Amino acid sequence: MITEISDELVEAYRRDGFATVPEFLDAAELSRWRTAVQAAVDERTERIPGFGDSGKTGDEYYDNVFKQRCNLWRTSDDVRGLILDKRIGRLAARLEGQPSMRLYHDQAFFKGPWANATSWHLDNPYWAFHSRRATSIWVALDDVTIRNGAMHFMPGTHRSARFDNVMIGPNVGALFTVYPEWAQLPTVCVELKAGGASFHNGLIAHAAGPNMTPGMRRAYSAIFMPSGAVYNGTRNVLPQRLFEALKPGDPLIDDDFNPVVFP
Repeated sequence: MITEISDELVEAYRRDGFATVPEFLDAAELSRWRTAVQAAVDERTERIPGFGDSGKTGDEYYDNVFKQRCNLWRTSDDVRGLILDKRIGRLAARLEGQPSMRLYHDQAFFKGPWANATSWHLDNPYWAFHSRRATSIWVALDDVTIRNGAMHFMPGTHRSARFDNVMIGPNVGALFTVYPEWAQLPTVCVELKAGGASFHNGLIAHAAGPNMTPGMRRAYSAIFMPSGAVYNGTRNVLPQRLFEALKPGDPLIDDDFNPVVFP
């Protein structure tokens, strides 16, 4: 596993809002991650544990964007062992310049054959906290190409983003009705070999193309939030006990659900 990153990569991440780490996993690690994540996805019938959602949102378009399974680390000891690795938490903390990071949640994104495009959106406005210093690691478990659903980023948009957003849907450019000033900005497509990874800030505008192949494009992602992030009133993936107990402004410091991953 790549555990050291250059000052230049950190600078590029903070400027652009994303950065790639090719060959993040070696061949043996990739095999372990594939096996653990695939097994965790296969045994889960719910998209979010405890939500009773049968793995679906009920939105025909969104349900064919990808097969999404959240908080796999909560239901799989093998996945837990992967993502609570403090070396990954250290990378997230360094990229965002934070002294301490907690895991918010993880998720698998399996974009199946002929899956719909992931329209332009921001991540953080969906979450139960607002922060300009949250980041996600996104690990390619298969080769990711422009043909099977590679991600596209709009560099620098994290710096001017607000916490306004749109839902992922069939209008791929709906985000630009909220941010018309971004509509003419350049984009970057990030293709990754299996085992490669990218990090992206929670407020960077990004999208993914459709899967135009008969194969599967598997990815695993985890979100890291600065320690001290506070609840904003949105449930998102929170379990019922926290949703009922928290009030807006309360810190998200439940060590069972949002453990410290660095230091």
